Amino acid sequence: MYLYGASGHAKVIIEILESLNISVDGLFDDNPLIKALLGYPVFSAVSSQETLMGDTIISIGNNEIRKNISEKYLFRYANAIVHPRSCVSRRSKLNEGTVVMGHAIINIDTIIGKHVIINTSASVDHDCAVENFAHIAPNATLCGGVTVGEGSLIGAGAVIAPNIKIGKWVTIGAGACVFRDVKDYSVVVGNPGRVRRKVLPDA
Repeated sequence: MYLYGASGHAKVIIEILESLNISVDGLFDDNPLIKALLGYPVFSAVSSQETLMGDTIISIGNNEIRKNISEKYLFRYANAIVHPRSCVSRRSKLNEGTVVMGHAIINIDTIIGKHVIINTSASVDHDCAVENFAHIAPNATLCGGVTVGEGSLIGAGAVIAPNIKIGKWVTIGAGACVFRDVKDYSVVVGNPGRVRRKVLPDA
């Protein structure tokens, strides 16, 4: 197994892999000054034309960067990596490149997209859909039937009420409580959550 990104996020993923007895062959990073992480070798960034021989996880917390790397490099991305002390329904579906951290919960009939982060102690209830490159931060709660769009961040400790639709590339601030649907590119803070501004993608 290879990781792309020698970050604090990578440290957590390494420990998950170790607990699953999955060997870590090394990491790649754009910073040439980083030579090792937790005793594992760190190599310079590979060419976009190269394909690694082993499975790879993008170990970078930034949602946009994970998307860019997944589109740039021809890696064979690993199946979802799930911490042994998480609780994931066998009737849920997790796609490639996704990582589920310790004590997270994913309940029945939930679909988690590609390269998603379900972080420590996050709770994703029944019939939710979390699209590619999203991040459900530590202790965030998605009640039943919630949809989270591509690239969106649900901040630490935030609560999303049942059957709410969160658009793509939305940021829900830490501790926010969301009771209404949220449109694409919105930034939501507070309790009750209110849209403070929109951050549109670069042209």
